[in-house]
Amino acid sequence: MNMKLHFPNSAFLGNIDQFLASFNTADKKALSVTFNKNWISVHPVVLSMTVALGLEVKGNGGSIEIEPLEAKSKHYLERMGMFRLLGIDLKIHMTDHEPSGRFIPVTRITDSKELNKFLTEMVPLLHTNPAHAESIKYIMDEIVRNVLEHSRSRFGALVCAQYYQKSNSIKIGVADTGIGIKRSINMAHDARNDGEAITLALTPGVTGTTSKIGGGTEYNAGAGLFFIKSIAKVNRDFFAIYSGGCMYKLLKTPSSRRVELKVNPLDDRHSMHEGLPYWQGTVVGVDISLDASEEFGNLLGMIRAVYKKEIKEGAKMRFKRARFI
Repeated sequence: MNMKLHFPNSAFLGNIDQFLASFNTADKKALSVTFNKNWISVHPVVLSMTVALGLEVKGNGGSIEIEPLEAKSKHYLERMGMFRLLGIDLKIHMTDHEPSGRFIPVTRITDSKELNKFLTEMVPLLHTNPAHAESIKYIMDEIVRNVLEHSRSRFGALVCAQYYQKSNSIKIGVADTGIGIKRSINMAHDARNDGEAITLALTPGVTGTTSKIGGGTEYNAGAGLFFIKSIAKVNRDFFAIYSGGCMYKLLKTPSSRRVELKVNPLDDRHSMHEGLPYWQGTVVGVDISLDASEEFGNLLGMIRAVYKKEIKEGAKMRFKRARFI
């Protein structure tokens, strides 16, 4: 049976569970992609996942079958570079528009040199203020470096981002088809399943390179995903990470509640969806609201303070919290 992926009418982090549960990963040598007939509006992470799967199939000598696109939004998928990276020409004729201030098409990054070039070119495209630019740059840098350093993916990281005017937010998606979180974490820890591995990966001080709490320095020892989740938490945004058959999703903190920065990811308001179609690798999606007033430097300092306190006390999962109004 072919691997199947269907683009629905809508698939964003808030409702992405349905999209993930619907695709089939049975055959790594054949991918069939279908689309909603009327309209398609999806998170950039969906595009990154699709290209990552397609490159894996082509790398295995397989074939990709793309259903004829009827939806009015077909030009959007073409403009976002999804078909170009897969080497597929659907004969969608259009005039390219300057992406400045709107989106970053799906981009493949395979080494640090390409990442640095991407980060340099990315910030001007999004036309955001310096505080927001630093936050977005940090998130992209951390996620992609994780892929380059730990995933062993032969195709690197597939990244994509888009600005949404209505919500004044930027949505980011990164996907790879490497070894996945469980295999990486189990090099130094004992995670019995994908859910436990993801929980460990989100816990400050836990890294797959050593079983020692803290691992190395405060800047490289299991800090990246915790910092990214924390940025999303303080901004009251979504964050999701999917690997193997499990997805952890940070849910938005209601505006009526005080944000509490928690060390244990299971103590956050979240969902843990297990039994999903198996993803060989890791997928990360995050939303960043540009209405958030917290300066990035102050935010990072507060997150780092929680991190350092946890490492100093030598605990993986304790109920230490920082409170933000």
